[in-house]
Parts: sequence; C-alpha cells; structure tokens
Amino acid sequence: MDSRQREHSRRGFSISHQKVVLEIDFSGRLWGYTEISIIPTSTELKTIYLNSRHCTVQSVLVAGHEADFVCADPIANITIGSSPEDAKNSHYHPELKRKLYTAFQEGDDGELAIAVPKEVSLKSTATTSLFTGLGDASVATPEPQTPSMSQPQTQQEFNTLVVRVLYSLKNPIDGVEFVLPDDVHPYRVPHAYTTPSSPDAARCWVPCFDSVNEKCTWEFEFVVPRYLEEIDQMQDEEPNDLSPTIVVCSGDLVEQVAHPYNSHKTIFTFSQTSLTSVQHIAWAAGPFHILTIPPDNLADDTSSASSQPTIYAFCLPGHESWLTSSTTALRPAMTFFTAEYGSYPFTSYKVVFVDELPVQRFDGSTLSIMTVDILHGEDALEQAIESRQTLSHALACQWAGINIQPKAWADIWLVNGLALYITGLFLRKLFGNNEYRFRLKKDMQRVLDRDCGAMPPICQPTLYEPPDASILPFINLKAPLVLHMLDRKLGKSGTSLGLSRVLPKVFLSALTGEMVNNVLSTHSFLRTCRKVSGVDLRTFADQWIYGSGCPAFGVSATFNRKKMAVEITMRQESPAYKAHEHNDVARLLHKPVPFFEGTMTIRIHEADGTPYEHVLDIRSPFKRYEVPFNTKYKRVRRNTKRYIARQAAAQAAAEGDTEAAEAMGMVDMGFGLEIWEKEKERENWKVADWTEEEESAMSGATYEWIRMDADFEWMAALNFEQPDFMWVSQLQRDRDVVAQLEAIHALSKQPTAIVSSTLTKTVLVSNYHYRIRCEAANALVHCAIRKLEWLGLFHLFKLFLRYCYEPEDPNQDLFNHTYVPKSNDFSDISEYFVRKTIIDAISKIRFENGKSPSVVRQFLIDQLKYNDNTANPYSDAFYICAIITAAACATVSTAAPERGELLPSEVRTEHNEEDQKLVKDIIGEVDRYVSMDRLIPSMHNIVTIACLEFYLVMGVANLMPNVQNIFFTTARYGNYTPVRIAAFDGLFLTKWYAPNIMRYVLGVIANDPSRAVRRHVARNACHSLALLVQMGEIKASSKDTDSLLIEEDGSLPEKSKESKKNELDAMIRALRKEREVGKNEILREFIMAIALAPDVDYQVRWAILKLADLLIRPLNEEPPKFSLHLPPATPVIETPPVLPKVSIKPPRRPSVMSNPPVKSPLVPVTIPVTLPAKVKLLNGASTRDAAPKSSPAPTIRLSTPVPQPKKVHDAPAPKAKPKARPVVVPKPTPPKPAASKPATTKPATTKAAQPAKGQSAGMTVMDLKASRNALKKIRSNKHAKWFLQPVDPVRDSAPNYFDVIKDPMDLGTMSARLEAGMYKDRFAFQADFRLMISNAKHYNSPGTLVHNAAISVEVSFDKQWSIINKTLEASTKSHAAVEASPPPPPPPAPRIIPPVPIAKFSPPPTPAPQMPRPTIKLTMSSSKDPAKQKETAKKDTPKQRDAPRQRDAPKQKDAPKQKDAPKQKDAPKQKDIPKPRNLKVTIAEPAELDPPPHQVIAIEQEQKQRVTHDRPSTNGASSHKRKAKDLIGDEALLELASPAKKEKHSSAAPIPSVASSSRIVLHAPTPKAAPPKPRREKEKAKAEPIESRPSSAVSRPSLKGKEKEILRSREATPSKAKQASSVPINVKKCRELMKTLQKIPETGIFMQPVDPIRDGCPDYLKEIKHPMDFGTMLSKLGRGEYATMEGFKADFDLTISNCFAFNPIGTPPNACGLVVQGAFEREWPKLVERKLSWAEKRGMQGILTKLRDDPVSFVFREAVDPVLLGVPTYFDVIPKKRARDLRLIRGKLDSDKYETIEALEEDMALMLDNAIAFNGLESEVGAVAVALRRKFQDAMQQWRSSQDKKRKDVDKGTPQPNKKAKYV
Repeated sequence: MDSRQREHSRRGFSISHQKVVLEIDFSGRLWGYTEISIIPTSTELKTIYLNSRHCTVQSVLVAGHEADFVCADPIANITIGSSPEDAKNSHYHPELKRKLYTAFQEGDDGELAIAVPKEVSLKSTATTSLFTGLGDASVATPEPQTPSMSQPQTQQEFNTLVVRVLYSLKNPIDGVEFVLPDDVHPYRVPHAYTTPSSPDAARCWVPCFDSVNEKCTWEFEFVVPRYLEEIDQMQDEEPNDLSPTIVVCSGDLVEQVAHPYNSHKTIFTFSQTSLTSVQHIAWAAGPFHILTIPPDNLADDTSSASSQPTIYAFCLPGHESWLTSSTTALRPAMTFFTAEYGSYPFTSYKVVFVDELPVQRFDGSTLSIMTVDILHGEDALEQAIESRQTLSHALACQWAGINIQPKAWADIWLVNGLALYITGLFLRKLFGNNEYRFRLKKDMQRVLDRDCGAMPPICQPTLYEPPDASILPFINLKAPLVLHMLDRKLGKSGTSLGLSRVLPKVFLSALTGEMVNNVLSTHSFLRTCRKVSGVDLRTFADQWIYGSGCPAFGVSATFNRKKMAVEITMRQESPAYKAHEHNDVARLLHKPVPFFEGTMTIRIHEADGTPYEHVLDIRSPFKRYEVPFNTKYKRVRRNTKRYIARQAAAQAAAEGDTEAAEAMGMVDMGFGLEIWEKEKERENWKVADWTEEEESAMSGATYEWIRMDADFEWMAALNFEQPDFMWVSQLQRDRDVVAQLEAIHALSKQPTAIVSSTLTKTVLVSNYHYRIRCEAANALVHCAIRKLEWLGLFHLFKLFLRYCYEPEDPNQDLFNHTYVPKSNDFSDISEYFVRKTIIDAISKIRFENGKSPSVVRQFLIDQLKYNDNTANPYSDAFYICAIITAAACATVSTAAPERGELLPSEVRTEHNEEDQKLVKDIIGEVDRYVSMDRLIPSMHNIVTIACLEFYLVMGVANLMPNVQNIFFTTARYGNYTPVRIAAFDGLFLTKWYAPNIMRYVLGVIANDPSRAVRRHVARNACHSLALLVQMGEIKASSKDTDSLLIEEDGSLPEKSKESKKNELDAMIRALRKEREVGKNEILREFIMAIALAPDVDYQVRWAILKLADLLIRPLNEEPPKFSLHLPPATPVIETPPVLPKVSIKPPRRPSVMSNPPVKSPLVPVTIPVTLPAKVKLLNGASTRDAAPKSSPAPTIRLSTPVPQPKKVHDAPAPKAKPKARPVVVPKPTPPKPAASKPATTKPATTKAAQPAKGQSAGMTVMDLKASRNALKKIRSNKHAKWFLQPVDPVRDSAPNYFDVIKDPMDLGTMSARLEAGMYKDRFAFQADFRLMISNAKHYNSPGTLVHNAAISVEVSFDKQWSIINKTLEASTKSHAAVEASPPPPPPPAPRIIPPVPIAKFSPPPTPAPQMPRPTIKLTMSSSKDPAKQKETAKKDTPKQRDAPRQRDAPKQKDAPKQKDAPKQKDAPKQKDIPKPRNLKVTIAEPAELDPPPHQVIAIEQEQKQRVTHDRPSTNGASSHKRKAKDLIGDEALLELASPAKKEKHSSAAPIPSVASSSRIVLHAPTPKAAPPKPRREKEKAKAEPIESRPSSAVSRPSLKGKEKEILRSREATPSKAKQASSVPINVKKCRELMKTLQKIPETGIFMQPVDPIRDGCPDYLKEIKHPMDFGTMLSKLGRGEYATMEGFKADFDLTISNCFAFNPIGTPPNACGLVVQGAFEREWPKLVERKLSWAEKRGMQGILTKLRDDPVSFVFREAVDPVLLGVPTYFDVIPKKRARDLRLIRGKLDSDKYETIEALEEDMALMLDNAIAFNGLESEVGAVAVALRRKFQDAMQQWRSSQDKKRKDVDKGTPQPNKKAKYV
C-alpha cells in the first residue's frame, strides 16, 4: 500500500472526479459551486473534511441531502496575548509565529468539516480486485487489468457520493488575482488569473483536497461577460472592434456557448481527463489576444505534422506585436522534446501573459501563466535569448514537474533537474554546442563558489519539509550538472548512450501507468539507470547526490626523461569537509564528502601535435601517476622543416584554402590575421613577441600542453600550472570552448605583454566563439597595470576603435583621443556582445589608489553623449544600460570598500576639480537618458532601471546628494513595477529607517496594490539592514567593538571559535539599540498590525516576522504546563538505605568559610576584634601557633545555631550581649621558620608573581596583551602569508634584497621579539610593524602582488590598532590617580569573613527610608598584649557553641602535616611578630546616636580549595578570590573594554585595594542607640572614609587602585555623610535576569522548593529555617512583594546560602550553587547601575561642545602639562586626581561615568575652582574661569527650561536601553 492509499484509508474515502462551475465578475467577485465525487473506503465515515480558505460557503449537499457543516479558518482566528493591548505589543512576535505554524498544520486536516447526513447510507456494492497504482475512476467499476499493473488487491468498494458545495468569493486574498483599472491606471485591461501566492493557494478559490498527491479528473465551467466594454443596448449590431472575453484553463476546451438566459454572457467548458492535482490547475480570464502556433513545417509528412500537439499563446491587447517574436521557440522545443523523450503527456499546451504576476511564471497542467516582462519585440537581442530559455523550460516542466512529480521532498532535485537538463539539451540544439558547454562551465564555477560547506546535499532522504527558499536555487543549479556528469559516466562506462536511453523509459513509464501515481524517487531513477547501462552508481550517488561539497585538485606535471613518461602529481582536498572538520553536528547535517573517487581523463598534446588521452583512476587524496609518452623523446625545434610546413599550411588555411585547413587537423585560429602579418600594424598594436629565451624554452618542451578533465566529467576546482606558452597553445589550437576558457583564466593570472597581445588577438579573431572573445576582453583588465605601462587599456581602446571613427592622425595617442562612435549596427550579434564587454572591461581598470583613469570616465561620457541608433534595426536599450552601469563602476573608487566602510570619513582619496567635473558630466548624461526614457519608453523601462541603479551607486559612494527624492518619485504607485522595485532598492540603501520614511515603507508593505512590490519591499527591509550595518550607516557602539576585540584575545582560544557568532550578535545588538531602528516607535506600533492583518500576503507576513526577530527583543513564552495522570497501582514501600554510623548532629555544613582549613601563608597572630551588638559568635576548634612550643589557642568561627547566611540589613538581627574576646586567626606553622626577618607576608590573593618574559623590557601587561592580539589578527589575514617569515634571497628569488633593505623585519621576528621581552611598550612593537610594511613597499614596485598585500595588511592593522589604542588610552586615564599615588603597603590582608547572624527573613522587611542605615565597618588597629587577648577569648567564648565546630578545624598536631600550604622561609617566631593591625568594627549611625562599644569577631584565613566563583558573604560583601595576575591580565583588559561605572570625585585619598578587601559592611534595618565609642576610636573613624559596600557593588575588588567609584550612588562619601537610597524594584530586569539564569543547566535544582521526602533530605527543614527558591522568587515578583532590588537580591542570597549551609563542599548541589552564584554576580551590577538618560547625555554633550568651541574655553580644553606650561608646582597645589579639563569631562560623559547631571556640574565647578585656586581670582586665567562659569550656568539654565517645556514628549520617549549582559 503506497502513501496515497494509506491516506485514503486514514481519511475514510478517496476522490475520483471534481467539477467546478464559476461565474466571474471582473469587479473582484467569484461565485458558483463545486461537485466532488468521493468513494468511501469504510462504513465508519461520518465526517468529510475539505480544504477551504477565504471562501464563503452557503450550503453543502451530500448525495442530494442537506448536510451540516462548519468552516473555520485557523489562520484567520489567530490572536496573541490575553488582551487587545497584547496584540499591539511587538514583543509577542514569537507567539504569533508559533501559532501560525500550528494554524497551518491544523489547516492541512481540512478547514471545512461536513457531517454525512443520516439519510446517506454507505453500502458496499461488491468486492473487487483493484490494482496498486491504478487511478480512481469516476465510477465504481474498476478498469480491466493490464499487463503492466501490479498484482491485484482485494478491496471492498462503495457507492460514489457527490458532495456539492455552494460558495462565493469576494476580493480574494490568495489564489486568484484580479487586475482591474483604477485612478492611476485608468486604461488597464481587466483580467483575472490563478496565482501561486501561497503554498495553499488552491484552497483559497475552490473547496478541494489541497494536496499535490491527491489527483483526480476535472471538469470546469466558467461564466464570464461576453465583452468587458459597455455596449449600447439600443444598437442592433455589435461593434466589430470589441475584444471578447476568453477563458483559458487547464485541460481541453470542450465548447464555448452563449449563456442560455443571458446573451451578454458566455460559458466556457473545459475537461481534464488526466489525473491532476488541484495545485496544478490554472486558469485565466480576460480579453486576450489568441495566437495559434502552427505545426513544424519540417515534419516528414502531413500525418506527423497533424499529430503534433496544438500550442496556443495568449496576451493582453496592446502586446500582439510582441507575442509572435517571443514564442518562436515553443514549436521547435515541442518537436525536440517529443522526438527525444516520447509523446507529450497531454493533448495541448497554452501559455498566457498577464500583468502583476508576483513570480516569473506559474506552471499548471497544459497551461503556463507568465508575466508580460518575458515578451519582447523583434528588435530585442538579450531578451530574446532569455525568453527562449524561459519558454522552453516551462514546456519541459510538463514532462517533469507536472506529469511526473517527486515522490518525496528529498526527490525534488531530480524532477527539477530533469526539466532543466532537457531544457539545456534543447538550447544546445538551438544555440550550438559551444554555447551549451560554456554555460555548463560557468554554472559549475557558480556551484564551486557556493558548495564549500554552506550548502546541504541536493538530496536529503530525511527531509520531510519543502527545501528552504534560500536552498532551492542552489539545488536547481547543481541538479542538471549532476545529471550531466551522470550522463557522461553512463555513456563512458556502460553499454548505453547515457541518459538519452534512460529518460525515454522514465517518461514512457509515466504515460503507460507503470510509474506508481506518476511519482519518481531518486532510488527508482538510479535503479533504472543501472538496468539500462549496467553501471554501479552507488559511489557516484553517495558523492554527488547524497553528499555535499566539490573536490579541489592541485596538479603538477613533469617529464621524466629516463622513463619516457609524464609524471603527474595530483592532490585532492574537500573544502566543504574541511569547513566542518571539527563540527560533528554540521557534518551530520551537511554530509560533506571527505574524498571523491572516480576516473579523470587527461589529454596530452605531444610535440608532434597529436593528442593522446589517458585515464587516471583516483583512489587516494594524493598520488603520483606515470603517464607513458608516445613520441620518441627528442627536442622538437620550431625551425624544423615540419614546423615550417605547418606554418605554411596554416597560412594557406587562413587565406581560404579549405583543403589545407582539413589537412592541418587542428587549425590554429591565430594565423591569417592581417595585423599579425604586417610589421607596421604590429607596431601600431604594440604586439609583443617571444624572447629568445622563451623561444628556447618552447622549443625544448616535450609536449604542447596538457588538458585536465578533457571529457568535462568533474565538477571540481582544478589548479594546474604550466608555462604561459602552453596556455597560449591551448587557447589557439584547442577547439573545445571549455579548454579555451580555462586557458584565458590561466593567462589572466600571468599578466605579460605576450599575454595581452594574445588576448587581443583572441578578441579580434571571429573564428572564436563570441563568449570566448568576451572573456578575453575581460581578461585584458589584468594586463592594464603600471608594470606593463597600461598595455591592456591600450589594447582595449584599440579594439573599441573599430566601432568609432578613425583618428585623422594614425599615430594619435589613444589615451587622449575622443572616441566618437559610428552609428550603431547590431546585425552581427557576436560583435554586439564583444562591444558591450569591451566597454565593461574598460570601466574596471583602476590605479593603485582605487580610482579609474580620467580618460576612462571621459570615454564613457562620450559613448553616452554620441550614441546614435537611428539606422540600427535593433534596439540599443540594453547597450545603453551597459554603458550606464559601466559609468557607475568607473566613477566609484574601489579603495573605499576595501577599507571597510562606504562613509565619507573612510574615503582617503578626495576628488579633485577634474573628478568633480567628470561626475557632474556623467550625472547630466544619465539624467538626460531618464528624461528620454520617460518620453520614449524603452522596452520594459530598462533604461530607467539602469539609471536608478546608477543613482544608487552614486548615493552609496556619497557622490550624489539627495538621491532619496529620486527614489521616492519613481517608487510611487503608477510607475512600472520593475521600476518601482529598483527605486525601493535604492531607497533601502539610504537612511530609510527615519520615522517618516519608515511609516511610508510600512504603508507600502501593508496596502500597496501590487503584490510583487509588497513582497519585494518586505523582504529587502531585512536585507538592507544587514547591508547598512556592514557599510557603517548603522554602527555598533564602541563598547561592543572593544569587548569583541578583547574576547578575541589570543589567551582565550575557546572564544575565537565564536567570533562569527559574536559579530552577528553585535550586529543584532546594534540594530536593536539603534533608536531609529530597533527603538523606532513607528515600527513597534505597526509591525504587529501588519502581521495580524487578515489580508496580508503570505510572504509579506513571514518577512515582517523576520524583521521583528531581527529588531525587537522577543518576549519569551512560558512553556505549556501539562499533567500526566497515571492509573492507580500497587503502592511500593520504599526502604531507606542503611547509612553508615556517623555523627551528624549538627550536620557538617559550611559556614561562611565552608571549606576545610588549609595552611596559610600568614603567621598566626592574636587580634582583638570588636563585635557588633547583634552578632553571636561560636567558638571553634583550636589550632597551633606559629611558635613551635606555644600552647593552642581557641579559634572562634563565625556561625550560628541555625545557619542562615544572609545579609543583616534584610532582617533584624538577634540580640546578644556584647563581649570582648581575644581571637586567634589560625595560621599554620611554616616548615622552616626564620626569626631574623619580620613577618611581612602577603595574602594569597595578592601574591606577587614574577613578571612574564615578554615584560622583560618594561612592557606593561596590557600592552603585551594588546600586541599579542594585534599580531594574531594580522597573522590570520589572508594577505599576511608574505610576511610570516624572514625574506630568503634564494628561496624568494630576491638576490639583491639585503642590498636594498638594510633593516629587514617580518611577523615571525616580531613574535619572537615580543615573547622575548625586547619591546619596552606597544609603540616599539608598532614601529617594527611599520618598518616591515615600509620595507615591502620600498622593495616591491606598486601594483605587484606583495605591494598590494602590504597595503591590505597595513589597512587591517590600522583599524585594529586604533581600537586597541582607544581601549588602552581609556585605561590610562582611569588609572591616572592611582599611578600618581604611592603603591599600597604590603601588610597581610586576610580574607575577612563576616559573622552569620540569626535572622528571620520571610518576608524581608522594607528598610525605613526616613533614617540612614547603620553600617558596620571593620578596620585594623594594633595590639600590644597577645596574651591578654588570648585570656579574654578563653573567658568569654561559650564552650557549648564550640562543640558543633570542633571537627571543622584542624587539630594542633595535624597542622604541620598539611601539604598544600605554601612555604615561608622567613617567617619569624611568635615572639618576633611585629605589632599587627587590629580588626575593629565601627557602627556608623545617625548623628544623634552614640556609637556602640568595641566588640570582637573571629577571622578565618581564606582557604585555597575554594573554587573560582565568589561565595556570598552573609552581610553581602563580595570576597576577593582571583589572584592579582588574573585581574591584571584578561580581567583588567575586559573591564577597560566594558562600559565604565559612574564616577564621583571625592577629596578623600583613594583606599588601597588590599585594605578594601578587608572591609566588611553590615546594614541593619533598624538603627538603635548604642553605648558611646571611645574618643580614640572616634578620631580614627573621622580619619577614614565611611563606606557602605553591599554585595552587588563589585564581585572582585580591583587591585589596580582605580579612581572609578563603582556604584557610588549607594556609598557614603566623606564629604556627605548620607546613606545611599535603595534601588526601586525593576520587575522587567529581574525577570530577564531569572531567564538568563534558567538557561544555565545548574539552575534546575533551585527552580522549586526543596521537598524533604522527594529530595531525600528529611532533616532539611530542621536545619534550614527559612527556605527559599527561584520559583518562589518569581511568584513574589509577580505578586509585587518586592519593593527594592536589594530585597530581591536578599532572597537570591538566601537561596544560595541555604544551599551552601546544607550541602558540604564537593557535593553536586554545592557546585551548582557556585555556578549559579557566579553567573548572578556577573549580571547583577548591570541591573542596578545608573547613568544619565539619553536625552540628558545628548544635552550635556551639546553644552560641552559649545563650550569647547567657544574661544573663552581655550585654557580648559586640554589637561594641564606642568612641564610644557612651566608650572612644575601645579600638582603640589592641585592634586593630580582632582585635576579636571574639558577633554576629561567629555570623555567621562561619553563613557557613561556620570550618574547625575549634578556630578558633571561638580566636575565643571572643580575644574574652574582649580584654575582660580592656582592662578588667583584677579589673574587672567581667573577671569576666564569666571566667564566660562557664567556661560556654563547660562547654558545649563537654558537647557533645563527647555526640558521642562518638553517634559511630556520626553516622558513618552523610549528609555535608554539596558546594557546586555556580557559573559567574559
């Protein structure tokens, strides 16, 4: 049972016949009925499903009985969101796309459901034998068995049911196109036709079974008006000039009769007896003109001519003169196809030309509907060739495509390829074998360019969907080439004649019924080929059909004198396989072939002129073949008698002696050319001759040339190198057009005077095929170089001079000649194409700077100015278009695109007066042709289209202003559709995304009457944005560019693999952030309205959704929730496993420092610590002292009875009586203590590392990184291969290199010097690069390969180096203050671990806004009595709190056995320990409250086993985990490239980063009075800044001492003792953050609450008193329970701290928590950052720009240079960190370092105050500062007043987009 029968069985019936009766009203209405004859296959048939969209069904009858029905179109009923407002929200486009997919899938089951009436009985008539593959008849009786049928199958048969559906259709959206006159086109001829506007277009005009596999017979009746003109009813006779309405339909015309009840109407009846799918039914109605194409008169007899199928052509009135000349190829094509491939599968063929067809043609059964653009007059040349190909292909599709269809979507290559293949064979007969082979070669080159890894195989058996629209053109290109190769293989290897024996059998089986359902599969086709030829095709199919890619061969040949053989070395590569070599998924999808097997024929033309063929069997990627040589080896000299005789024979042949020509065997086409025989003419043409050395090499050659793949059997890239004289011989003596083409391409790569002369001779000799002559003219461009003194340009001018009036002076300089062309005469078509190609070649010639010579541009202007076509019988429209296109090419410099962007700032060569004059003249000529084409239109307005393309190029190159006005004028409705499309193409390369133009473009997409224009505009709206980004019109922000630069650093190789993805992401990010593109309010307002419109075109809707995907961030939908109900089963009693007996009360779980302690580089010291009033401490296990004999001291760990690691400020802390106790920081004893030196140890996180070898000369880390990155980029440049290693004079054939170049340099030497530390900074590295480029330019003359490569590498380096400089300069400015300050002291800075308070957090209370929060600050102080501290600790530490933690600390006797502790050779004993600083806790409260007393807390040293991610401190402070060298390396550079945080300058000295890492701040929600602080502590508190550092401030404290004050809005400054306010909750940002976290696999365990039973942790709720999870957080977020961002973060911290508290280190949950926490800490600072709004930033930039341009500000424009200005004491008066200038302020503003405008005003005031403080108020600078202050204040006041007036507009504006998270 085949798929069709399975579908019938599933559906319950099959169809046998359908009748359609339609009345067409040319106002846009259809009405009628359809009768469908169905044959039930089961008695259970209750409902009949039909496909019907857009049709209004009035009634349904089943077997004559009224039936109930429901017609529901799922696409028309699509709604998105939960409210009408959601439908307008553009962020819902993913939901719309998903619902569209679902609706289309639902529509396949049928939109019209018909209930079978109870009166209809399904009775079985008989049990008969049917045959597999037999089509259903219109009656129940089966047809008699035929011998070709398969075995009978018993099946129960039922009576036929007729379903009659009465329906109507008004203004159809899809399926039928009405072309009617309107106000713009009042004289348009009304007509209607079916159109493939969507994949399901058939169901849109008739209820049916819309499937390509569902076939039946058809009957049609069309009722149309007799005439479309209005007829006077009073006249007795009808006018003779009326055009009757004609209907053309698939099938055969049965009759045309007058309507029985209305004489003004006509009825057309058609019948289609062949089984046909509804998707291949087409019809057209209108006042068409009919042309009957007569039978072929060359038929042998009358009977054969009469049996030829009839062919009709139809066109609209006004096109009759074009119809005959356009359809001349149809009858020869029909004759060729029927003669070669059997009978035509139908009885007639019709072609109709209509207006406004959205595609080029629509092929139906017996009917093809085509656009009028295919029509042409008798004076057309190019259009005639294209039309013949289009019409012959449409006819071929009747055999393969309509009658034969693919069995599956994977077989579409075969059906499409067969139609294209037989079309090519017909064109070979029509145009000749040379044209056919030339086209094959060009198509193969196109396949090679595309099939290099990006394309899938042409046949994918696992493909169940139609191929993508971007893949189908490639399939159609490669499929006929594969069939050509298959034909060559079958004809060469088998006993048949190739596919000429296979295809007739295939087409015959479709006619006789042997082919089941007329569907063809790849497998059955290959099986037929094997049966006919006997060739095993499995290897061929695996390589070329089921695999992708094409081979690339590298071939070299040498002659072995001893063996008398030619040794051919062949190496094969597969670019497609190489592209996916490391990508397993891509290899599975694309199936690239790693190695191609087969045989290749080579032809060696030996010295005597005889060609010998040899077959190479390719079985390995590399092999050396020894091909025997047939001629006896001897040197064949050119002056021998035999050679002279051949010369004489060639001369005789050239003079017309045919016998001599035949005797030659192979005619050298170059002989007999007059200009090559006369010495004077040779001088005039500057013909070059072979030198004596070259003649000697030629005479010594053992063979003339070698031809690879002589039989044209491989679709491969062949790189075969042989001397130029052999290529010349191949060009002149090989008749094969492919061999000649290969020779021209090879010679173009070796530009010499001989090559230029040879190519010129090729153009002149008319014996060559005109395509070869055109290729030779294009190859002359490569010879137009300075090295050859522009010989190629001279030859091109000399060649074109044949079409112009000769100069009076025969010695006229052609470079200064005015070329006045003769009157056009295109009678010789070959000369016409050669003339066009010469003009195009001349326009491509360029100087080294990318500009074309002025003589070339003047030449093109003259051709436009003096063109004369009055006496020419052919149209010159295409010729004029070629000149205009060439003029656009010559006017634009090619240097700008190579430098990256088509922007004025990137164009380095400015136009001089001559260039401006030439541009003006050429624009004037083009304008003239536009006006002429408006008055006397060319065919299809092709001249206007070419002029619009010229304007497009001029506009993109910034050579023509205001091009948008031209495009707007020609894009309006009323112009010819191709003209409008060209105008929109030009408009899309301008700034079309401006609001007004965007509104116009969206209006065209939604409402334009032309479907073709709507589709083109919608599709190109997406494509143009990508082009604009590449051109630089839409730029990514500098932050994105810099971050991309750093991500591609050589130290991160894993990220280099994602560079392409990063570029794409950066482009999409730039588009979405662009205010006029992604943030365009017009786009967001109308894009969903267009996509949801009921009358929107199918392709327009998908293009709009693609545009939304590109520009608008989607709103992620929550996955649907479903429940799985299982039936009740026997309960299973689970027995818990027996656990080992261990002490688990309390269970071991990490406190703040959850890892087991390890050795520390610090010696143990006793530090008194002041404890806050609300922190309880628990004594820990003891540890050893540093002194060997000291007694163990107790260690107090930060812990609580119920561990709840969370910030104190989120909930009240438990009360505890403060007690001062001494605390010993556990520090293991080093192996070899030394008491002679003080204990100056460093923390592990800031351990100084030895400088890298590359920094030996003093280069900074960032300079080293930047230089390595730049070097890596340059090495990867495709032009850098010349500079990778030093120049070898012998190897590189440069013997005098070191005489010219005294200081050689190359990239390899630079790399070695960089790694050896021989550069002191990056500028020394840059100097060496400049030296290398200078050497290359100096030694290699301009225009050479290496010189051009040096320019390309230099341009690439300049762009890369500018980005690096900007990044590092920004880093230098941000570190200016730190560099001026002394380095931080080296005392130890252990990781400070805050106490874990007992707190209740659910729900977290909102902090009181009216009072600032108290802060707890840990500071260092000295202690004089360690013993006293130890005694205090023993007295005040409760022992019961130590018990649970005893096992967490190492015992005293185990401390020396730890292996991981670093060695400390100089560690002193305890008695020699200097006085360390004590850790104190200071509570900063409001002024009216007294400070609390000192209390002591315990500090544990940071453990080295901690993982890379930060663990959260319970008070929210971030811990320092990374080493200094990590931050100095990648992290510091990444921080420089990332957007800077806001900065406020303070007068306080910067705090060293080591100290900052030891400062912890605890926020308490409710401040309370505390005992007063001692005076001594008050004084110390005043001396230090009071800061509040929440956990979101920084994830890693910087060790570089940056001036940037991160998140300063939440820190208290020394000058203003204000507590930072909380950040209000931003639900949108929080949701985005949670979605980002959900993408991490480790987040899954946190998405729902812990279930003690399900998760196997029965004591979880006993230990974790306040559980929290992400699901609960999302619920609280949705209910609005979070008031601040801090509250949201508190719950996150609670979730992670619970995980850490319950799960020990090393367990999977603990590891998951680390990963999630690290991701959160990277994202959180981006959510709470603050910066100026876009309007504020823009306004401040304008004010600073005005102040900078004001002359009064000249003093403040640059930073003060004490040396240059002679004020060496400046920085003594004004600290360097407080120095300000306009450049610095503008830089901070541009990099978003200001949070508020007040911060910028403070910097401006500081700048002016500095000037007055240093110079005095009465000085000149003081007066300037006062004046500038007044102007600044006035500007600010004016700006604020303008903002108040525009407040409403500003409020409605789009907010500044949030920065996206960057994973670095």
